[in-house]
Amino acid sequence: MAAYVSVGNVRDLYLSGQVYKRTDSWSSSGFNFRANSFKDLSWSSGVSKALKAERCGCYSRRVNESSKINTSIRAVSSSTKYYDFTVIGSGVAGLRYALEVAKQGTVAVITKDEPHESNTNYAQGGVSAVLCPLDSVESHMQDTMVAGAHLCDEDTVRVVCTEGPERIRELIAMGASFDHGEDGNLHLAREGGHSHHRIVHAADMTGREIERALLEAVLNDPNISVFKHHFAIDLLTSQDGLKTVCHGVDTLNIKTNEVVRFISKVTLLASGGAGHIYPSTTNPLVATGDGMAMAHRAQAVISNMEFVQFHPTALADEGLPIKPQTPRENAFLITEAVRGDGGILYNLAMERFMPVYDERAELAPRDVVARSIDDQLKKRKEKYVLLDISHKPREKILAHFPNIASECLKHGLDITRQPIPVVPAAHYMCGGVRAGLQGETNVVGLFVAGEVACTGLHGANRLASNSLLEALVFARRAVQPSTELMKSTRLDVSASEKWTRPVVATARSLGDEVISKILALTREVRRELQEVMWKYVGIVRSTTRLNTAERKIAELEAKWETFLFEHGWEQTVVALEACEMRNLFCCAKLVVSSALARHESRGLHYTTDFPFVEESKRIPTIILPSSPMTASWSSRQLQNISSTSLI
Repeated sequence: MAAYVSVGNVRDLYLSGQVYKRTDSWSSSGFNFRANSFKDLSWSSGVSKALKAERCGCYSRRVNESSKINTSIRAVSSSTKYYDFTVIGSGVAGLRYALEVAKQGTVAVITKDEPHESNTNYAQGGVSAVLCPLDSVESHMQDTMVAGAHLCDEDTVRVVCTEGPERIRELIAMGASFDHGEDGNLHLAREGGHSHHRIVHAADMTGREIERALLEAVLNDPNISVFKHHFAIDLLTSQDGLKTVCHGVDTLNIKTNEVVRFISKVTLLASGGAGHIYPSTTNPLVATGDGMAMAHRAQAVISNMEFVQFHPTALADEGLPIKPQTPRENAFLITEAVRGDGGILYNLAMERFMPVYDERAELAPRDVVARSIDDQLKKRKEKYVLLDISHKPREKILAHFPNIASECLKHGLDITRQPIPVVPAAHYMCGGVRAGLQGETNVVGLFVAGEVACTGLHGANRLASNSLLEALVFARRAVQPSTELMKSTRLDVSASEKWTRPVVATARSLGDEVISKILALTREVRRELQEVMWKYVGIVRSTTRLNTAERKIAELEAKWETFLFEHGWEQTVVALEACEMRNLFCCAKLVVSSALARHESRGLHYTTDFPFVEESKRIPTIILPSSPMTASWSSRQLQNISSTSLI
C-alpha cells in the first residue's frame, strides 16, 4: 500500500500545514511523506469514531434493541468459516481477549504454528505491575515515560499502570503460578529502568507460564475454536464511503495447502512483531510482521515504526565453549532480570564499561545499554561482551534463572562460575497499528492488542516487562467495544464470495523447477534483506545509511517480484515463504520510511546526523495509506472487491 508518512500529532500537523515530501523514494511502492490530514485521529479518542458507522459492508446495523443477539455463528463449510469473533494470534493478547468475548459469542483463534509458538512463550523476565505498598502508579508511570523518552501518551500510560495489578490478579485466579518469597507474598524483581521492585515472574520462564494457563483455559472453552497452522494472508475489507470496514481474514492452512476464509463481525489482530526483518532476533520464526503488513495494506494507520528495540543481551553463541551444531532459528534471550539481580557487563578485557555511559550503569533502559554495548564492540572490534552474575549465591542464580542456566550448561558454560557472552539482537517493535484506548483502529471492525499495536504506551523505547502488561490490559479493554459491535451487527453469509480467492502455488500449476527456483531465490532475498536492515537500519543510524537501505530494499524487492511474475506468479497466488517475504518487505519499508522522517535522536532511534533530542519533535510518526495503484505486491491486498458490492 502506498503511504503518506509524517512526524507529528495528526491534528497539529494538519493545522500547521507542515509537509514532508519524498517523491524520490519507494517509487515502486508509492511511499510519500506529507502531513496527516486525519484531523480527528488521536491516541485516546479519535479512532473510536470509526465504530459509529451506521452501515458498513456486509455488516447491517439492527435498529431493534430487543433482538440484539441472534444465534451465534459457527463454521458452515471447510473453505469458508463464520464466527462472531476472529482472533489472529495465540499469544497473551489473543488468548486473553478470546476468553472474554467467548462469553458473548463464537470465537476462532487463528495461529500460524502451534498455539504456544508466540513471542509470549519466549518472554523470560515477567510482567510489571504496582503490587508493593512502597510502589505507586505515579512511579510506574514516570519510569515508563522516562524510558520512552517522553514520547509516550500519558493517558495510555496511566490506564495501563492503573489497571495492571487487576490483570495480574485475574491471571492468578485463572491458574497462572508466579514465584513467591519466603513471606508468602509475590516475589517482585527489579529490571533496568524501574525504580522499584515490581516485576511479577515465574523464574525466567514467565511468558511460558502465562501462555500455559491461558491456553489451557482456551482449549477448555466450548465457544472457542483454535485453528493451528493457519497463516493469515490478508484481511478482508470493503469501503463504505470514506470508511474502511474489516470482515475477516483469508488464511492458508499450511498442512493441507488450502485457503480458508474466515468471515466475522469483529477481528482482533494480535499477531506479534516483526523481529525477522533482522538476521538476529529473539523472536520465534513466526514473527515476520504479518499483522502490521496486513493492517497497512488494509488501510490502517501505522505509527512509530522507527522505534525497533534491540535487546542488549542475547546469548552470543560465538562466545560459548561448545558452539551449537546448527544455527539457531532465533537468538536465545538473556533476560533483563539478570542485570536487575546484580549482573555486571564487561568487555573481553574484563573492564566494566556501563558506568562510563550512564550513571544508572547496568540498570539503564535497554536503548542506552544496547548502544553502549554496540559502541564497545565497534571500538574494540570484538563480537560480544560478557554479563557476569557469578558473584551472586549459586542457589539464588539457579532459582531465579533455571532456563538460562540449563541452556548455557548445554554448551559448556556454568553461569554460577563463568560470565555469559552476550550481544544485542532485535527484540521488540514499539511501533505498529495505531490504536485507541480500547484497542480500536481507524478500520471499522478491526481491533489490535499486543506487539502488533501502537497504543502510545512505549513511546520511543519500551520499559522492561511492560509488553505483557500492555497486552493484558488492551486485550481486556477491547472486549466491551468488540462485544457491542458484534451484538449490533448481522453477518451476510452470502458476502463471502465477493472477494477474489487466493490461489495456492503448486508444482502442478507452476512446475517443480519453477517452484524450486522461486523458493531458493526467496530464501536468498530474505537473508539479503535482513543483512541490509542490520547494516544500515540497526542500533546506530545515519541519513546516508538509511537512504542506502531504502535503495537496496527497493532493488531487492523489484528483483524478487520481477522473477516471480516472469515465472507465472500472479497477484492472487500465495505460498507461505512468499507471503512471509512480502510481509517482511512491507515492514522493512515502513521502518526505513519512519526512520528517515524523524530528524532527531530519541529513544531507540539514534542517528548520527541528528544526535540530539529536540523538544519540537516530541511527536509520533504517522503513516497513512493512500492509493495502491503504484504499490508493489508486498504493499497491495491480494483480494479485489468493488467499493459498493457489500453495501
